[in-house]
Amino acid sequence: PIKDKNDTIGFKVVLPSNKRTQRSRSVVTTTSNVDPFAKICGQSEPIKTSISKARKAATTPLPVLILGDTGVGKEMFARAIHDASNFSNGPFIDLNCGAFTKDILSSELFGHVEGAFTGSKKGGMMGKIEAANGGTLFLDEIGEMPLEIQPIFLRVLQERKIQRVGAIAPIPVNFRLIAATNSYLKKEVAEGRFRKDLYFRLSTVSIALDPLSRRKDDIEEIANLVLKQIRA
Repeated sequence: PIKDKNDTIGFKVVLPSNKRTQRSRSVVTTTSNVDPFAKICGQSEPIKTSISKARKAATTPLPVLILGDTGVGKEMFARAIHDASNFSNGPFIDLNCGAFTKDILSSELFGHVEGAFTGSKKGGMMGKIEAANGGTLFLDEIGEMPLEIQPIFLRVLQERKIQRVGAIAPIPVNFRLIAATNSYLKKEVAEGRFRKDLYFRLSTVSIALDPLSRRKDDIEEIANLVLKQIRA
């Protein structure tokens, strides 16, 4: 504050250089004691059980499958698991499998080289799996992944290598997989719309999130949070 006697007449802001800013952020990231799961609202028993399971899952490199209706906070859980895991220093890359056609989703996942197909980007494009190397890949609506892509993705999980569309040489990758769906995947498997082997691979650790209608004890807390955000 800049004062003239007892009156505040303005403020002075000192901005550090870019180099210093980056160093400060690094320190904050590595020394922060903030609980990644503290951002998740709710004190009901179902949400406590889900958080407890997610905490345990975060300590392993195993794939995690998050089950729940649209809007229950699947991505929030995925980000908390990432932030609490050994992959937290890497990127968090998310992709909605239900938002693209088969061909575009294949390109989004695996990337492509220049000239691989009509409309391919000049110089090629890195896929989301490659971009998630060293971090976490979050695939939302995994139940919408086309059947034709599933065996290719399963092979990536098994061999930890990807091959861009149109490329010859494979690229090694190391990432943590978190998938989410509002579909009943067991039914999808039984009806032949989802591969059984991929389902078992994804569901090594499963976390079910109850809808708010089953967590009435959390309604007041969430409502107060929404009101606070609106007023901010």
